[in-house]
Amino acid sequence: MEGTPSPRGGQREDVAAASVEVAEMAGNKRVALVTGTTSGLGREVALALAAQGVHVLAHGRDATRLEAVGAEVRAAGGQVDTYLADLADLSQVRALAEQVGADHPELAILVNNAGLGGGPPPHKKREVSADGYELRFAVNYLAPVLLTRLLLPRLIAGAPARVVNVGSVGQAPPDFGDLHMERRYDGADAYFRSKFSLAAFTFDLADELRSTDVHVNCVHPANFMDTFQVREAGITPWTSAAAGVEPVLNLALGRGGESTGQYFDGTRSSRANSKTYKKSVRQELGKVTEDCLAAFL
Repeated sequence: MEGTPSPRGGQREDVAAASVEVAEMAGNKRVALVTGTTSGLGREVALALAAQGVHVLAHGRDATRLEAVGAEVRAAGGQVDTYLADLADLSQVRALAEQVGADHPELAILVNNAGLGGGPPPHKKREVSADGYELRFAVNYLAPVLLTRLLLPRLIAGAPARVVNVGSVGQAPPDFGDLHMERRYDGADAYFRSKFSLAAFTFDLADELRSTDVHVNCVHPANFMDTFQVREAGITPWTSAAAGVEPVLNLALGRGGESTGQYFDGTRSSRANSKTYKKSVRQELGKVTEDCLAAFL
């Protein structure tokens, strides 16, 4: 998860090679919040940004592992603040946004990376969040939507700013008659539905922010990277977690140009599931999302 086919490179050496844009950002003391930094892609992205002088706000839900990442960044000479929150609890997502906003009035980059895969085979164990929502929909979709919306004033203040939603080529439209999959549960399908919803949100938010200098894009970073999600699913990784860094930084640092409201497969502009572009689907998704998040906005 983080993927389904089409492996491509993007190792740490590739990131270092494209240092001009990052150096410009570092000179401006840009601040980047990256969620899910205690392992996998999030850790690699945090290290890559910090190595170039970007002030990284590293999020995680395990205090010990989060502090280890913070120590790793500092040992390499990077600047980092750490933030502890469980994204399966929307009250903690709100508290995270409030703390980040209090500490940093301007935010230039938000990488919504944290997420859950489909779980171990046979993917039939249905779980719910602290708020009673299907867990993958809550963590992979509702949490980044809430976090992004709460941080919009900081992103607008830090413009030019960029929101990067880490998606997947695996996408499936939700069943609005059974949004939280109480009747026929499948973890992989739950994952695909959450990533469909995240892509659809990307397009809506980009349209909403056209008059600002906040760019919003969604990216499938690489296929079957060596992450916990992939290993838990019983899949042999095709590539390293570092392979996904360059596609994320391509958008986070604006190397992909002034694109907004787009879906990328790696560093190439691509097309998401066709129904993510359907207005009626996005409107219905927006309504149920608003209902889910009303108490927290």
